[in-house]
Amino acid sequence: MAVIKVKELIGTSPNSFDEALRNVIAQAAEQKKNITGAKIIGQTVEIKDGKIVEYKVNVKIAYLWEKELHQ
Repeated sequence: MAVIKVKELIGTSPNSFDEALRNVIAQAAEQKKNITGAKIIGQTVEIKDGKIVEYKVNVKIAYLWEKELHQ
């Protein structure tokens, strides 16, 4: 039986939502090698002087938890 754990993370990028998502997945994959999926739950931007300066993606990352159960 597998147990799936979910973490909510926020990825950022000065260029695009796509890059923000790729950044958060890459960072999460460095920490957890057993990622099984991701769900975008929100997207926002930071605006300064009428221009978008940062894209943000709120993501729920799912990963197998069974390796952590024995630690």
